[in-house]
Amino acid sequence: MGKKYTELNDKLGEFIQQQPIFFVATAAADGRINISPKGMDTLRIITKNRIVWLNLTGSGNETAAHLLENRRLTLMFCSFAAEPLILRVYGHAQIFHPRNSEWNTLISLFPVKIGARQLIDMQIDLVQTSCGMGVPYFEFKSEREQLKQWAENKGEAGIKQYWEEKNQVSLDNKPTFII
Repeated sequence: MGKKYTELNDKLGEFIQQQPIFFVATAAADGRINISPKGMDTLRIITKNRIVWLNLTGSGNETAAHLLENRRLTLMFCSFAAEPLILRVYGHAQIFHPRNSEWNTLISLFPVKIGARQLIDMQIDLVQTSCGMGVPYFEFKSEREQLKQWAENKGEAGIKQYWEEKNQVSLDNKPTFII
């Protein structure tokens, strides 16, 4: 059944790399808890205690607002095929925007993604597995192209305008400092 680790081992790292989807959970001191699905080749394991993921432009920006107030972050991966497993990675994260000096080094880890808005750099302090026997089987077909097409149609200037209009505050009016 479930086990706890202080870092990712090779087997768990391989499991993460095989998952086409992962989930991000954050919470500020008060207000709503946010859980978001992610994918599109946006996650990199840097070391056994460090993960970086690329946050693409979306309808909201809850993760950024929460991390600015409370750096706690949980990532969850689950097997929808093969052997059942749920993997949660707990830690603290910081946000880097294109204006930050760390951006250029970290963004080079990813293929070019139009609409890249933040890099989330997570320091892992706990890794937990659980059985996953209650998770149903699902078959991965492909990535969706809509977000990429939307970002291409907006262009760089249109995306920045979108950030100004839609990504500056959370649902609870907490600032994201995207601009």
